[in-house]
Amino acid sequence: MVSLSTMKRRQFVQRSSYFLLGLGLSACSFADGSSKGAKSSTAEREPSSATASGTLNIYTYTSYVNPKIQEKFTQNTGIQVIADTYDSNETMLAKIQARGGAGYSILSPSDYMVTQMVELGLLEPLDKSLLQGLNQLAEPFQNPAYDPNNAHSLPMTWGTTGIAYNSKLLPKAPTDWTSLWELKEEIKGRLTLADDVREVMGMTLHSLGYSYNSTDKSQIEEAYEKLRELKPTIASFNSDGWRPQMLSGDVVVSMAYSGDGLAIGDENPDIKYVIPAGGTSLWTDTIAIPKAAPNKAAAYAWVNALLQPENAAEISSANNFSTPNKAAIALVPEKLKNNPNWQPSEQILAKCERIQPVDEPTQALLDDYWTRLKSI
Repeated sequence: MVSLSTMKRRQFVQRSSYFLLGLGLSACSFADGSSKGAKSSTAEREPSSATASGTLNIYTYTSYVNPKIQEKFTQNTGIQVIADTYDSNETMLAKIQARGGAGYSILSPSDYMVTQMVELGLLEPLDKSLLQGLNQLAEPFQNPAYDPNNAHSLPMTWGTTGIAYNSKLLPKAPTDWTSLWELKEEIKGRLTLADDVREVMGMTLHSLGYSYNSTDKSQIEEAYEKLRELKPTIASFNSDGWRPQMLSGDVVVSMAYSGDGLAIGDENPDIKYVIPAGGTSLWTDTIAIPKAAPNKAAAYAWVNALLQPENAAEISSANNFSTPNKAAIALVPEKLKNNPNWQPSEQILAKCERIQPVDEPTQALLDDYWTRLKSI
């Protein structure tokens, strides 16, 4: 899961099926060796405070602030963790650029933002000799296209962007992004979309049969005009704060990241999450160390802590996001492992796409339309 963006996801347009087809990420996919890996890795990966100390300032999404893991980390290392949060990659990038790193030693950029930050020289190349448990990452996450060989980042979670909706308050369940337009009268003023230009413009482009990463000016203009039609239906652009509105019934449909969409159903079973039948965006959130990190020793200790299967499982279970950690999957609750919206089918994944960076003129055009849309 505010868009100040001037840069986004990788410049080639690549269907995400190459990344996850054949993986499936089902529990049985990693059954062989998962428990064994969890046993052996726990003993060898306990973070050490021998070379790391002081305070670790991290900048991350709200959903990744986990007091349980932070307290355990402090007990094991003596390092105090202070977390600041952001609601979009663009907010994070703007702050890091404007304040020379802003004093943070850990960031959580999404896949496309890793590419951008590497190009900008903002991320530290990872010293793999200081990392423990890399073999726990599933094979498709060992050498991702957005960061070959995980040179500057490590995958932490992955998921989809889909539709959360209140089944009790809707006459018809949305099944695809096109449903937002089909239901626009019924949900007028009761829809929220992510405060993210690439997600919103991307899903609109996708609904028109184009790529999330289109650089065609006429296609982008067509997407903008289509969004203008939907504007009276939109209550707000909100990446994180839509849940209270949906629980109260003020909002009945929302663009949602898979973890949030699955979690809200635990609070109200009438609220469902669906991956659009025609496909959607796939994302991976990572952990990275900025070049200007003031406490790199503590940063490596933190990364190693998050590579521990039990901590990776805790993050996944707490957020309902899928995990790239093979050993962690065995530790995730059955209700997640058996949920097709947590473990999408290969058929669905084949229709999905990763958002990639686009050239600066295209990004400027997207930003201009975004500003105009939000000001209507």
